[in-house]
This record gives sequence, structure tokens and C-alpha cells, in this order.
Amino acid sequence: MKTRIINLTPFIALLTVAPLAQAGFTLAEMSPQSKACVACHKKESAAVYEQWGSSKHFRANVGCFECHTANETDKDAYEHYGQFIATIVSPKDCARCHEHEVQEFNDSHHAKAARILGSLDNTLAEVVEGNNGFKTDGFPQGVSAAAVNGCWQCHGSEVKVLETGRLDAATWPNTGIGRINPDGSEGSCTACHSRHSFSAAQARTPDTCGKCHMGPDHPQIEIYNESKHGIAYRANIDKMALDNEKWIVGEDYSAAPTCATCHMSATKDQPVTHDVGMRISWNNRPAISVRPEVSDAKMGLPGKDVPWEKRRANMENVCITCHNINMVGAFYKQYDALIDLYHDKFAKPGLSLMEAAAPLLSKPGFSNKIDFTWFELWHHEGRRARHGASMMGPDYTHWHGTYEVARNFYSEFVPELRELVEHNLKSEDPVKKEAAEKLHKLLDETLNSDNHKWYLNKMDPAEKARRENAVKEFQQRYSK
Repeated sequence: MKTRIINLTPFIALLTVAPLAQAGFTLAEMSPQSKACVACHKKESAAVYEQWGSSKHFRANVGCFECHTANETDKDAYEHYGQFIATIVSPKDCARCHEHEVQEFNDSHHAKAARILGSLDNTLAEVVEGNNGFKTDGFPQGVSAAAVNGCWQCHGSEVKVLETGRLDAATWPNTGIGRINPDGSEGSCTACHSRHSFSAAQARTPDTCGKCHMGPDHPQIEIYNESKHGIAYRANIDKMALDNEKWIVGEDYSAAPTCATCHMSATKDQPVTHDVGMRISWNNRPAISVRPEVSDAKMGLPGKDVPWEKRRANMENVCITCHNINMVGAFYKQYDALIDLYHDKFAKPGLSLMEAAAPLLSKPGFSNKIDFTWFELWHHEGRRARHGASMMGPDYTHWHGTYEVARNFYSEFVPELRELVEHNLKSEDPVKKEAAEKLHKLLDETLNSDNHKWYLNKMDPAEKARRENAVKEFQQRYSK
């Protein structure tokens, strides 16, 4: 095991034949290095051995060494029984054989997820929620345990390597999908293809996506479970053929779609893609939704050149496997209408009002109650409404979405703005007095607009009469 003269001929051949890397491959035999690894790990890591033994890697004679091998000069390399290896198998390592898949992933927002470091969300976890109490060799000044155990586990940490070659405890273990790896690559294939079985079937199940896409601000898994799609999946899971090699919707299964079906997997006209943004026509993450090519351009991704119309057509191609084109078109009209409603009634005026209120607020951010009110209004309730509509989850669209947006807008946000105005209109500080006057004028204009004048009891008489008649008809219908 101590010799450095090893036979890497089969592995080197594998790395240098690009067509094989993309089409799939099988090594003629397992390398002596992997055989040595297996002999030990079969005893010391029985579960890992079992998982690997049920994988396609095992059947292709791809073992421990082929994935974990490292150069002596690699930042995270360390010597292990005569070989240099690395704990992390990064997308760069996976690209030795899966070049096409890794390139698509690198072009996606998933790979950039760790760039939240320093964002508003991360500031909450680092400062508002956390402190610097978690001290490690990599963070001698300390880091927030809230960020380490929360944000970083989904978005990915920036993995720090200690002088020993081992990984810092604040940044590892971590399978966040945008993890920043020691070799400079971004992402973690094992976020979806859990080691060491790397199961395609597991990556196709909604629960895999639900590890991160859940909760108050982006409850995609909860919305999916509520939707007809999720109900059909649970009722027909035995018909889903999740472990099928080809897995084309409409050919290998049609009982229900999963997240992967719609966003990644093959149709009769489209191949598998590892860029999950190529079938979405709105990015609902910001306070105001943007077209995906806009957000791709901000991140320098090649998707900046793919218009939303093309992406919507890609998704429609999935939909028409099970639905007719008229139904699909009508769904998108409903979805777009909800986006317009949220934008025009709440998001755009809310942003303008917060901008006008800024000179009257104490620093830093989140030291005012209204900071939390506005943040949750768009980041939680507003996202839920938009995501609910996008995935046909009516309860999340309404009761957990637009209802809570409206409730917090009228019962929290507006009263807090009024309080700011009243507190500063007579201020001796001319800057604050002027800001209060501007905010007062804008708030008055907003509430007197068609979207909000009901709140001031100024609904148009004709509209009011029409609604009163509708109430009477309802009561007559159900009073019998």
C-alpha cells in the first residue's frame, strides 16, 4: 500500500475519452487501489460499502479511488494508506465522467446558491438571529451556529481546509447545493444524488427537493403535496417506475409528475437537463418577480440568452404529455394574473413606501418592527402566493398567500407607516419633517388608489352595489 508506482492506465483512459464520458462507460476491471479501499471499508464502513455495492458505479467498476483520488498539491488532499485522497468529491471530480451534466449544473442557479453569503437572508442568521459563539480553527473569531446549521446546509458552505488537510467543522459536513469547494468548483452533486448509492430514483422523488424547498418562504414541497400532482403521486407511487433507466414521461410513466419530471427529466422531445431554470418563466424569489433571463444576467450565467418564452415552451412541452394545450394555456393566464395582482396591489407600492420611509427609520436594518413586517410580507407571504399559483396549490395561493399579504399590509404595514408619519411630521429635524410629509403624501395616494380605496370606505358606488347584490344572492341560495 505504500508504493507510489500504481497502474492508472484504465482510469487515465477513462478521463481522456470524452464521448465515453458523456455516453456512459464501464471499466474493464476494478483498479487495485479501489480493491484495497474496499477490502478495508467493507469491514469498517459496512453501510457505505452496501450503498456503493447497489450503485451503478459498482457495476461499472468505479470504486472509492476513482472518485476520491487527489493530487498531492490539492488543497484538501491528505495521505491515506499510501495514497493521496480528498474527502470531498466535488462537481469538478464528477465531471471527469459526467462532463455534460456538470456543465449544465454549473450554468444553473443551484450551483450559485452559496452566493447568499453576505445577503439579507444571511445577515439575519449571522447577526439578528446569531452571534460569533461557534469558534473553530477555520473561524477563530467565531461564526453563527444559526447560519452553519441553517442557511449553509441548503445553500452550501465555503469549505475551509485546515493545515492538516482535514475540513473545518463549521463548514463540513455539508451537502448544500451551492457549496464552494476547495478546488474552486461550486455545487454538490450529493445534494440530490446522496452518496454512496447515487440513486437516480431518489433524486427523482419530491422529498429530495423538499429538503430545501420547504418552509415559510418557499414551501414548494408543501404546495406540491396539496396539489393534484402530489395527490396523484402518493396514490400511484407504485406506478412511477422511478428506477427506470430511461424514465420519459408519457412512455415509462404517466400516473403523476414529480419535481424532476417538470423541471429536469426527459420528455419525448427534450433530454434531461441539470439546469433547473430552463423551464421556469418567472423567478419569484425577489420582492417583485423577474423573468429568469434577468436574474441569470445578474449572475453572469449563459441563461441570460434564453428568453422566458422559450423556457415556458419547454415547460408546456412537459405539461401537454398529460394535458391539452388549451388547459395549459389557461393555467398560465391564471398564474400570470396572480403575479400581476401581487405586483400592482402590494409589492410595487410597498417598495415605494419603504423607500420613502427609509429616512425615518433607525439603523441598522431589522432594528425597526416595520423591517420585519415588510420582509415577511414579500419574502414569506408574497412568495407563498406566487409559488402556490405556479404549482396549483390553492390554499397556499390564498390563505397562506394573498390573504396573509393583505392582512399584514392593512393591519401591520399601513399602521406602522402612519405611526412614522405622525411621529415625525412635527420633528425639529427638517430632513425628517420633509421625509414624513413625502411619506404621508405617498401613503395617501396609495390608499386612495383603486386597489386600496375600499380600505378608506371609498369603494365605487356601482362596485359596492354589485357586491351587495352578490351577497344577497349567496344568502338566498344557501338560506333554504
